[in-house]
Formats: sequence, C-alpha cells, structure tokens
Amino acid sequence: MSTEVKVPTLGESITEATLGQWLKKPGEAVAADEPIASLETDKVAVEVPAPAAGVMGALLVNEGDTVNVGAVIAMIEAGSGTAVAAPVAAPTPAAAPAPVAAAVEATHATSADLTLSPAVRRLVLELGIDPTKVKGSGKDGRLTKEDVLAAAKGGAPAAPAAASPAPAAAATGERREERVKMTRLRQTIAKRLKDAQNTAALLTTFNDVDMSAVMEARNRYKDSFEKKHGVKLGFMSFFAKAACLALKDFPAVNAQIQGDEIIYHDYVDLSVAVSAPNGLVVPVVRNVEQMGFADIEKAIGDLGKRAKDGALTMEDMAGGTFTISNGGIFGGLMSTPIINPPQSAVLGLHRIEDRPVVRDGQIVIRPMMYLALSYDHRIIDGREAVTALKTIKEAIEDPTRLLIDL
Repeated sequence: MSTEVKVPTLGESITEATLGQWLKKPGEAVAADEPIASLETDKVAVEVPAPAAGVMGALLVNEGDTVNVGAVIAMIEAGSGTAVAAPVAAPTPAAAPAPVAAAVEATHATSADLTLSPAVRRLVLELGIDPTKVKGSGKDGRLTKEDVLAAAKGGAPAAPAAASPAPAAAATGERREERVKMTRLRQTIAKRLKDAQNTAALLTTFNDVDMSAVMEARNRYKDSFEKKHGVKLGFMSFFAKAACLALKDFPAVNAQIQGDEIIYHDYVDLSVAVSAPNGLVVPVVRNVEQMGFADIEKAIGDLGKRAKDGALTMEDMAGGTFTISNGGIFGGLMSTPIINPPQSAVLGLHRIEDRPVVRDGQIVIRPMMYLALSYDHRIIDGREAVTALKTIKEAIEDPTRLLIDL
C-alpha cells in the first residue's frame, strides 16, 4: 500500500514553494511525522513530515523544482524500511586517508543523521572538514554552517590531515566559477529590499551611545537574573525597552502608510533581524511594550534558536511595526539599515568599542556604540527621527529612565 506525500498548507496567501532538499532517499526507513523534505517559501523554510511510517518510495519532483500546495511530491511504501545503501567500508592502509569529498558523499548516502544542506556540503568541501567528526547543533543534530566554521577554527574535532594532500586547484592556475540558483527566500529578500528603496523616501540619522551604565547593570545583575529567570540578561532587552519608550513619544516612527492613510499603532510588535541558514529573517516579538526584560530575552532567544534550526513558522514572521537589527554581533562599526516594508523605521545597533570621549572637560575612555535609525521620510519628519533616536540614547545611558517612563 502506498501513501502520497503532499505539499502542506504553507500559510495565508502562500500557494507555492521550492523543493529545497530531500532529507530521505528511496529505500530508507521513514517514521510517521519524520521530516523527509524541506520547502522554501517566500519567507521561511519549512519541513514536510511523513504522513505515515514505511519506506521512502519514488521522489516525484527534483530539488529546486517549484511545487504547489497540495501537490503530490513523493510516495511512501509499506514495509519495515531498511536503507538500501551499503555501509561504507573502512579504508585500507593504501587508500587511507580518503578524500574529504568522498567522506561527505558516503556519510550523506548512509546516514539520515548526517544529511547536509547544499550550503553546508559546499562549506565542508571548501574547508576540508570531515562531517562525521563534527557534532551538529541544528535540529535533530544536523550540521549547520556555524558548526563547520567552528570546526575549521579548532572549536570541534576535524578530519585528520591527509598525508599527501592533493595540490590545490589554485596551484595549477585553474580558475573556477560556480553558478547557484537563488533560493526563493533570497529572491524575496532581494525584491523586498529593492522595493523599499524604490518606494520609501529613505533617510538615516546617527548618534552614539555610552554603554557604561547598561554594561555595569548587566555585570551586576546577570548572575541573579539568570538564576531567577533561566535566561541570560543581554543588551537587546534594554534596547527593546528603550525603543518602546521612544515609539510611545513619537508614534509616527511606529506607524505605517497604507494607501493614502497612516496607520498608528498603540502597541509594539518588534521585528528582530536574525541570521538563518538561508538568509536574514525578521521574526516578530509581539506586544513588547507589555513585556519585562526576562520575557523579551526569552522570546528573542527562542526566535533566534528556531531561525538557526530552520523551524520558524509563517506566523512567526507575520506583522511587525518596528525593527531592530544588530550588526554589531558581526563586528559592524556603522551601517545604514534598510526598513522592512510596510514598516517605517529600523534601528541599527553596532559593535561596542572603547573610544576617547570628553566628560566634564576631561578626555576619558568609554565603551561606545554607534546607533543608526533609518526611516521613511514620507511619514517621519527629521525632527521626530532625530529626537526618537536621542530618546533611545538617553534611556540606554541612564537606564533609570526605563523605570520611570521618562
């Protein structure tokens, strides 16, 4: 008896997706509800669960194909489900060590636990990492790009170096190119960012903020905070609360244009830009103005983890009235972030570094961060944008303002 595997409902207004990767091969055992394929939509990557247990049958579409909601993409056959691939034999002394590329292909063919995404597979080959020697931190123990990069830097065991490594392609003077089709998510990101530039009257205002007070408060209370709430006290919760303070005083920064009307919100649904395997995504923390520091940290941490694991849902991405993007975690000193339509503003955070500043006529060293607020000048005046950013700066430099709503 055969069971059809169909493309699940992907969310409101989403009618098609791209088959990103098959996670199971024909002949492999499949458990009910086990992920067997990943789909890429305009916003997120979602997994297709097996509708029944059995053996993976025919794959009816190829990786990279566009599929419609409800379409049959594979079959699951009845049976005990044993993998058809033979175990990889241990290399003989004459053949050892085997090339990393062979190890990648072998592990991919014989173990579902070591299924590699195209990006991870390419990175493994480029860096010469044996995937069997690296512990995956992704969903179900799968390898992520971060795992491979950590292994390359010595953060995890890597494959032993070959006794007689083959000469690199660069040594022969060979020039190579690789043509990779853009994922559906990347295409959507490109389109939305360009549309934002074409539609909105974008402008960015800058300021810098002394992080001394926040860093002191964090160092003083981080242990007791984590012990009580079970989550680390980070900087994002301070900036989220400071942003809520500014948006309350300057509602246009939290508003949106819809047709010939301006929609003002009395709530803050905060979009937080995080990195996912397929690109930048902006899941939403809702009603941040009603949340405490611990709730904000937990929510952002959960969204970040699910983004890394590729487990965000369409609901996680929907809405959002204001965005915070932290380029500082990658070492960025300054940037001009682009708004996330239909939102009208985005706050960009950057790295903290010690710089000389003047305090009370004296030159002193302080941990400083540049802030950037990009905004749609069609709806937000310069005075509002500059003053809103100044409000955020003042709240960070004097966190007591967050408690007394000043």
